[in-house]
Amino acid sequence: MGFATKELRNVAIVGHGGTGKTTLLEQMLFNADVIAKAESVESGKTMSDFTEEEINHRFSIYTSFTHLMWNRHKMNFLDTPGAAGFVGEVIVGLRACESALVVIDAKSGVQIETLKLWRRLNQREKPRAVFINKMDIDNADYFAVIEDLRTKFKKNFVPVTIPIGSGKDFKGIVNLIEEKAYLVHDPSKKDVASPVPEEMKDLVAEMREQMIELAAEGADDLIEKYFNEGTLSEDDIRKGLKLGIRSTRVVPVMCGSAVLNNGIASFLNFLEIVAPSPDAVGEKGIDGEGQKVDLTISSDAPVSLMVIKTKFDKFAGKLSYIKMMSGVIHPDAELIDLNTGAKIKVGKLYNVQGKKLIEMDLLSAGAIGALSKIDGIATNHTLAEAGFPYRYHNLRLPHPTYSVAVTAKDKKDEDKLNEFLQKAGQQDLTFTMRYNAETKETVISAMDEMHLNMILENALDKNKIAYETKIPKIAYREAITKPCEAEYTHKKQSGGHGQYARVVMRFEPLERGMNFEFVNEIKGGAVGKNYMPGIEKGLLEAMERGFLAGYPIVDLKATIYDGKEHPVDSSEMAFKLAARGCLREAMKNGAAVMLEPIMLMHVFADEAYIGDILSNLSSKRARIQGQESIGGGITQIDAEVPQSEIQRYAIELKALTSGTGSYEIDFSHYSPISGKQAETVIEEGRSRMSADEEES
Repeated sequence: MGFATKELRNVAIVGHGGTGKTTLLEQMLFNADVIAKAESVESGKTMSDFTEEEINHRFSIYTSFTHLMWNRHKMNFLDTPGAAGFVGEVIVGLRACESALVVIDAKSGVQIETLKLWRRLNQREKPRAVFINKMDIDNADYFAVIEDLRTKFKKNFVPVTIPIGSGKDFKGIVNLIEEKAYLVHDPSKKDVASPVPEEMKDLVAEMREQMIELAAEGADDLIEKYFNEGTLSEDDIRKGLKLGIRSTRVVPVMCGSAVLNNGIASFLNFLEIVAPSPDAVGEKGIDGEGQKVDLTISSDAPVSLMVIKTKFDKFAGKLSYIKMMSGVIHPDAELIDLNTGAKIKVGKLYNVQGKKLIEMDLLSAGAIGALSKIDGIATNHTLAEAGFPYRYHNLRLPHPTYSVAVTAKDKKDEDKLNEFLQKAGQQDLTFTMRYNAETKETVISAMDEMHLNMILENALDKNKIAYETKIPKIAYREAITKPCEAEYTHKKQSGGHGQYARVVMRFEPLERGMNFEFVNEIKGGAVGKNYMPGIEKGLLEAMERGFLAGYPIVDLKATIYDGKEHPVDSSEMAFKLAARGCLREAMKNGAAVMLEPIMLMHVFADEAYIGDILSNLSSKRARIQGQESIGGGITQIDAEVPQSEIQRYAIELKALTSGTGSYEIDFSHYSPISGKQAETVIEEGRSRMSADEEES
């Protein structure tokens, strides 16, 4: 059956690795009668960690899709990984859901991935709530964690539940809205409400008053009512929290123990009412002119949906996970892929419960589901009824930072390996593969070493492909640094028609990034216009081959202002060869230099490690552009660094920061190198050119 949009709750479960997200979800599914027993991660039988890799490694690698019914509402939960390298999967969850549940360890408090996740939530203005888990472990401290949250995130954190004891003395939680307790019990039984213990009543009254005061800040009319009446009703409290979470002015905080199945029913009661429905949050579309437009997620509109994730399943084939943005879709609907213009017949519709696909008669606006075996569509594509005027914005993914060159050990497996890697890139957009024609290498890139190793592990184990990896070669460039002139005559006589062409040219350096400009200043017809395409082609070919070390020449302006042609022996080929020779002569006189790629890097780390990081970057010829505190004790360092210096920076930063630091990277520009570094690059380049010539 389908559900009305207002009856849906889509929640991404996010948090630092090891905070208990998967275990928490298991208990929610158990309490909602989806499963008969909550399984442990160690058992390899959880609903959300079902792939072979997740079972073997005992942690989440992919975002999994589950759902449950709680009272009158359908709640979709997307369980996301906690390790930094799988951030692309987390972003799938954030893109598909209207709210996020941030799970935090009651002992460790705010950790590095919590900080990074919070930053992404802020960028998206995403409604969120916090669940402080593991109240039963030693040194758990609920109120210390709330103070940690307030200090690091400067938000209005509102305790909605409070613990009864902690550690070995943990006896359960009290829901301040309901004024009911949920006591520790046999974990194989459902979590149920009971009266508040007598010894907790004074603290509950005090904390409830604080909650009411903070909840009133969710809406201006509630603030006025609170001042006039001195309190709020239970419905008013929920209204204040609901409005507050939607505007991100308020962050509700709950607690419990997933292992003990405690606090789960209380938590679901709260999310059912307070978490925003899809129609309450809306969506942003992009019109034909590229402008963002605010849209309502409504079933009373033409059908439109977005592909949020792609997966290749050995049984179901290609699966396209979707978020319904508007309208109601039925099986075999005909839609248009607005990214390609192709007509699409959707076939069957599915709801997703872990690894299980459940066939559906319809999916309404706000629903999360799946389509199968539809070629041509991909993650980020918008499918809609003909005439729908908007597309939906892509997943906001970071660039991969860790790269290797990969080859199959057996040349016969090369095509098989490339096919697998291409599929991996379609499933995970933070993994990329490209062939570098300059270096003749297939370079694959991922978010970190573990992320990349997981993908290659699949290639080796599942597809029986043996492979080798190495550090990729750097794509250097060559350029001139001053204006120069050159002339070259190509003359060849070998019986019959000969070859003749003479060109006189001026060469000038262009600004970095301008690449190439060709100008014809021939006067008096010394060289006919019909030879100009050959001359330009010859220059481009010479630029591609390079001069100093075989790397492409860039940022060059070439002007032909004189030359000579022969009425019989001249041809386009002759002028092409003359242009090549002319550029080679010019490079000798134009103070040719090597250029290296410079990357713009943003490093995020705890303040305690900044000194070591700056010292390390200094040793890599980095130019520090600035640094600033971004909250939560985390500092962002911006720097420009040569690519050759940071090819294994992911490993170095992990060692420098005890695994807590992270960085993002983008290409910035090319910059000249000289001295010993340039000599080394030129020597290696010429050796490579000689080897290539011998092979050919």
